Parts: sequence; C-alpha cells; structure tokens
Amino acid sequence: MAEIPPAFHDLFEKATFAHVTTMFPNGLPHTSPVWIGYDEADDRLLVNTERHRQKCKNVERNPAVSASMLDPENPYRYLSVSGEVEETTTEGAREHIDELSQRYFGEPYPQEIVSERVILRIRPERVFSADPN
Repeated sequence: MAEIPPAFHDLFEKATFAHVTTMFPNGLPHTSPVWIGYDEADDRLLVNTERHRQKCKNVERNPAVSASMLDPENPYRYLSVSGEVEETTTEGAREHIDELSQRYFGEPYPQEIVSERVILRIRPERVFSADPN
C-alpha cells in the first residue's frame, strides 16, 4: 500500500480540484471533477458525492478508482493516486460537504441534496507525484 507524501498534504487544505475516474459496467472510464478531502490519520482520500450519482453507482460494482490533482498555485506540481474505495459511508457526510464547501466557496454547502450524501473513502495503492521546485 502506498501513502500520500507529507509534502503534498497541503493540497487538501487549498481549493484543489481532483479528477476522479471510476469504471462504467462496460469497462469504459468515467471521469468527474470533484472537491477532494483527506483523512490524514487513516491516509484515505475522501470524495463526497450523492448516492444517485454515476461515480457512486460505478464504485458499487467496481471499487477501482484513480484521482489526479494539480496544485492550484503551480500546475506543474501534482499528485496522482490509484486505489480502491474501501468504504462508502453516510456517517459525517453532511458535515463533510459543508467543510469542503467552506474551503472551496467560503460558505456551507448551498445546493439541495437530491438523494443522500456519502463519502467514498479511497485507499491509495499507487501514488505518483511531481514537484518541480
């Protein structure tokens, strides 16, 4: 199992967007831009979504995912993670989306929740990073 390098933990404190790829049932990739969180104590990426969304449906069938993100202040500094969704949980999901919204927008999450908020907890298996500085 790989770990997120400590030198890249700051990406989860900024308004860093990630592109998360899941797999459709027919094997084609599905990529979505998302807000990204990180559980440093457990070394897990956190993607907050709604249960009815395609990425959530995809990981129910196939937990393999990848996520890549560019430092918003330096696009040549990046982090790319491949792994598996080890858990989909509703616990703390509403609070988590509000925390993310504060980081990205400076206010609680404003949109209506259509189905149910869930957190996809991603265990890193491979980590690639670059920092030109």
